[in-house]
Amino acid sequence: MVAFGVFARSLTHHCLKKSNPNQPSLSLIISRNFSSKSHTWQYQSLRTLILETASSESVRLNRLSDSDSGIVEVRLERPGAKNAIGKDMLRGLQETFEAIERDPSANVVMICSSVPRVFCAGADLKERKTMNPSEVHLFVNSLRSTFSILEALCLPTIAVIEGAALGGGLEMALSCDLRICGEDAVLALPETGLAIIPGAGGTQRLPRLVGKAVAKELIFTGRKIGGRDAMSMGLVNYCVPAGEAHRKALEIARDVNQKGPIAIKMAKRAINEGVEMDMASALALEEECYEQLLNTKDRLEGLTAFAEKRKPRYSGE
Repeated sequence: MVAFGVFARSLTHHCLKKSNPNQPSLSLIISRNFSSKSHTWQYQSLRTLILETASSESVRLNRLSDSDSGIVEVRLERPGAKNAIGKDMLRGLQETFEAIERDPSANVVMICSSVPRVFCAGADLKERKTMNPSEVHLFVNSLRSTFSILEALCLPTIAVIEGAALGGGLEMALSCDLRICGEDAVLALPETGLAIIPGAGGTQRLPRLVGKAVAKELIFTGRKIGGRDAMSMGLVNYCVPAGEAHRKALEIARDVNQKGPIAIKMAKRAINEGVEMDMASALALEEECYEQLLNTKDRLEGLTAFAEKRKPRYSGE
């Protein structure tokens, strides 16, 4: 499990190379090591198609329909605990990310909260208090692995932050590609105040976003920052008026959803893997990603739509 975080980063390359869409994905096979229960999809003919996991009521997976088809919402729904991540919610997150990774119709993911004024309060410390050190170690490793699966999803992910995003809640947001917050958002990694460190990727993802010095100050002190400060330091992409984060995130998701889905996935792979390489290797990776787009139907559709002065109709082929 310790090696999972490194291994999971290769999943983006894998999922774009799958030749058999009916074959279980690599992330599905791996993450089943952390969850023995399977999920059941229950389809409802409503404006939104709701996919409910069988093992958790704390996480809901909504696929938007009509013009927003292709946009998926992961909703955190544990109001009694301010969306604190316990074993049940962790299981729900694992299975939800598995479902998304296997779904070829998904183009963009938004992670939202159904609980007013809170995104996620972090780990469930009441539950944590009942665990022995071995159980805590297993739980934190599983949480780290789950966020690595989220980070390695082929498609773009957007964290929609209204209110508090603390500890593991912020670490989940850091695992997304984009972060949108309201002005009243409160973000922090307060773990050192509990004599621990951010153990689900926070010590690694935060400095990659804001730089080592800023990350050290925030982690050493556990200082809480607001939405505007988060934007000024590059922690979030947009800070909008309180209550408007979902609307802004949906606007961005809709924009992305209109683009060629294979191109978006290739762009994500080129960026994520390229930043870890020297320039020559990164440019070779970019060439490889571009070559995989040359023979797609979407590329030809884009050229045709441009010539005909109309919006392209991409199929992901």
